[in-house]
Amino acid sequence: MTTPQVRDQQPDTAIGPTMSQRLYRSRWVVAAIVVIIALAGLTVYLTAPRPGGSMDPTSTTPNGARALVTLLRDHGVEVIEAADVAAVQRAARPDTLIVVVQTAFLYDDDLLRRLAELPGDRLVVAPTSRTRDTLAPRVGPAEATMFSGTDPDCDLREATRAGSVQFGVASAYQSLGDVPVTSCYGGALVRYSEDGRVVTVLGTSEIMANSALLDEGNAALAMNLTGTNPRMIWYAPQFSEGESKGGASPFELIPDRVTWIVLQLVFVVILLGLWQGRRIGPLVAEQLPVVVRASETVEGRGRLYRSRRARDRAAEALRTAVLQRMQPRLGLGPDAAPVAVVQAVAEHCTLNPQALAHTLFGPPPTNDDDLTNLARELDNIERQVAQS
Repeated sequence: MTTPQVRDQQPDTAIGPTMSQRLYRSRWVVAAIVVIIALAGLTVYLTAPRPGGSMDPTSTTPNGARALVTLLRDHGVEVIEAADVAAVQRAARPDTLIVVVQTAFLYDDDLLRRLAELPGDRLVVAPTSRTRDTLAPRVGPAEATMFSGTDPDCDLREATRAGSVQFGVASAYQSLGDVPVTSCYGGALVRYSEDGRVVTVLGTSEIMANSALLDEGNAALAMNLTGTNPRMIWYAPQFSEGESKGGASPFELIPDRVTWIVLQLVFVVILLGLWQGRRIGPLVAEQLPVVVRASETVEGRGRLYRSRRARDRAAEALRTAVLQRMQPRLGLGPDAAPVAVVQAVAEHCTLNPQALAHTLFGPPPTNDDDLTNLARELDNIERQVAQS
């Protein structure tokens, strides 16, 4: 009898991949995830809003100028962002255009003189009277005009190529001497040449802001004016030079040896207040020791303005007060645009919009008689609005 042969059966065994093999196989997945995260982070960084002041070349806010600066660089213009006058002096060359914006911070005569002595062409945007007299002495103020879709009406190439432009309310200028001055857009843009330098004055900076470049020919005019030279210096100060940007805290001003003495005095004052404190009783009416008439307050403030020759501040105070009283009657809010205010007032007055724009939003008066006439005109406008 034969016995069946039994084969030796060995169990099947399978060895899985090791950890290093798994990591090696998934290396592409890990690399793809890293690339996606990096691209997402870069996109967030590039598209994040960048705050800044008015006409700041790095600001993406509506009043910033990052869009214009980016367009100029895309068209091959070398844009140099100058933070102060010293930076402008270092970069200035005869083939360079110097763009001066935010001139309200330029009130130092020495700084203005240094800017005026620099070589190269010059574009001064919405200058104050002091800045205009130094950087563009051949032009002076003219009547402020309501600009809305204004045509150039001149032969200046930069203006004719841009065509109609939405200025809003802008200052206008006129010639003061024998130097021929080219005037466009009713005086909102003027240009003249002197001593081998081309000086251009623009009555408003609104057309250069990020929020206004898409309006009619604003972008074209802004690029034509700022891109005339292959190299441009953008100087838009955000604070007055020479002033402190930040101060020390009160605790940093106290010497180390006095710190404990001050703390002890504070503790003693608190204890004294708790000891002498009384329950607050009812209000007691008292006669005022001195009664000051409102007319005396107004006269005193007027004399103070006159002694400091602050006609600009006096005119601003008069215009602000009139607008605050008229806007509720006209159904306008406190943040209403100048164009909307002028249009609403024109419906209740016999004056034309150009005269209203000059009275309500025009340049500051240059002498006391102009300030007096401005007060009378504002009173006339407010009376007509109230009686309509």
